Amino acid sequence: EKEAAELGKGSFKYAWVLDKLKAERERGITIDIALWKFETPKYYVTVIDAPGHRDFIKNMMT
Repeated sequence: EKEAAELGKGSFKYAWVLDKLKAERERGITIDIALWKFETPKYYVTVIDAPGHRDFIKNMMT
């Protein structure tokens, strides 16, 4: 959260967890797909962050 705020991307603090590429963090958009899996005592959870920007849809499809 602090790192996102320092770069003026505070509103992207939740996306920051999955957006690891430098370009993703600088531009505030998802370029490549990312997965995050965890489990609770009751559920298995998979969070998928996929590109929504038209220039990067192909990254999600391949």
